[in-house]
Amino acid sequence: MRTRGGAVLAFAEGRVTGGGDSGHIDVVVRRSEDGGCTWGPLRVVADGDGDTRGNPAPVVDPGSGDVVLLSSYNGGEATEELILRGEVPADRGRRVFVQRSADDGRTFSAPREITARVKLPGWRWYATGPGHALALTRGPHAGRLVVPADHSAAPPAGSSDTGREPRYYGAHALLSDDGGRSWRLGFVDASHDGHVNANETTAAELPDGRIYLNTRDQLGTAPGNRADAVSGDGGATLARPFAPQPALDRVPVVQGSLLHAGGALLFSAPSVPDARAEPAVWRLADDGGTAVRALAVSRRKTGYSDLVPLDAGTVGLLHETGTASPYETLEFRRLPLAELTG
Repeated sequence: MRTRGGAVLAFAEGRVTGGGDSGHIDVVVRRSEDGGCTWGPLRVVADGDGDTRGNPAPVVDPGSGDVVLLSSYNGGEATEELILRGEVPADRGRRVFVQRSADDGRTFSAPREITARVKLPGWRWYATGPGHALALTRGPHAGRLVVPADHSAAPPAGSSDTGREPRYYGAHALLSDDGGRSWRLGFVDASHDGHVNANETTAAELPDGRIYLNTRDQLGTAPGNRADAVSGDGGATLARPFAPQPALDRVPVVQGSLLHAGGALLFSAPSVPDARAEPAVWRLADDGGTAVRALAVSRRKTGYSDLVPLDAGTVGLLHETGTASPYETLEFRRLPLAELTG
């Protein structure tokens, strides 16, 4: 993300005890003052201290200029499978925290818990982001902070399901109208019919003030691996449920990132349908109905990514990449906007 002062902050999970999704994981950041050309040292923003802190979702509060950072927590021994099955006590399960930086991302406050305000009873899994969140700039909700997130629900009473079934995943949004000091739930996707299993979700504000959302479909029966939706009320509700997004049928089951920049809606993700490989950036129509692969970034393996505006002519791409594995390193690329917008 880019701060009001022009610094670029690259957040990640610092996985101390191994490459898995649980264990000792810190939220870490590096800071650049020259548009991502050089970077300062790695700093721990939220120390897992043996437990798991991750899924960073940063955004700049337009009122104060502070960096607001949301993240998720669970006990280090609590795997996603155990949480999905409902076998983890609440204090060791998924919880939600917020932090602030008033000095352009140099330091952050201690994590403050907001779980009770944004996690419904019966939800098990919970993940903020990962990737940048939104500060709305247009219409009656200008200034609102919108954080895309996902969750899983417990099976209904009497069901033989365990909760690990992908249909219990769903997407939702966290909203704040006071600069990130208080939070509430916005839309909640709770279809659980197995057609589209909305999971990690990214969002962008369109020129008319609507929010376009694009989500990872976690093994739903719908064709393809992406789905999308639109909100016309600042993320409080969806104008329609998530529906398959066939224009991105080359994207595998993975997180992706949206950014509206230079008059275009951009999306980053791997571009091999059955593998996390060949990072690319697409240009979408604002309704998501069409997509053009504007840039093939490389032929290497790749995983998660995040797009950031750098200046009037440049966007940045932070992504996982490697030769033998998608997770060998994090790479930051400066991309000319003209090559992406056509």
